[in-house]
Amino acid sequence: MQPVTYELLLNGRSRQVTVEEDTPLLWVLRDLLGLTGTKFGCGMGLCGACTVHLDGTPARSCLLPIAAVAGRAITTIEGLAQDGQHPLQRAWVSEGVPQCGYCQSGQIMTAAALLADQGQPSDADIDSAMSGILCRCGTYDRIRRAIRRAAVELWEPDGEAGQ
Repeated sequence: MQPVTYELLLNGRSRQVTVEEDTPLLWVLRDLLGLTGTKFGCGMGLCGACTVHLDGTPARSCLLPIAAVAGRAITTIEGLAQDGQHPLQRAWVSEGVPQCGYCQSGQIMTAAALLADQGQPSDADIDSAMSGILCRCGTYDRIRRAIRRAAVELWEPDGEAGQ
């Protein structure tokens, strides 16, 4: 296969990459663009460590060929907040969620999409959304608390974004 140049809208900025069309987005992010916050876990889309937002929806970057994401809005953990201090990131630290840290970007990206979609999710909503992210450290109760904490910070009672 011949390399092709693709235009990406990555973390709000236009970027060009030249790769073969079947190159997974994960490897473009990590190897070509130096965005190493998105992790390689299983390579089969099962663990969630590679989760990014594609047009605002959580997606497994290890399964997405670059040709399928060209021209679409891609957000990585590095682009979630300009200063790296999204309410979820702060809540993760406050609640002591990180242990090994490997799945954390996938967890946070999934939680961010949940909060953008539902604002004040129930515990059942949180558990359902987060069920696709495997955490070997087993900090699931802390994850739930961190999401609830961030939801309070992100959303005011009238449902308008609070930031």
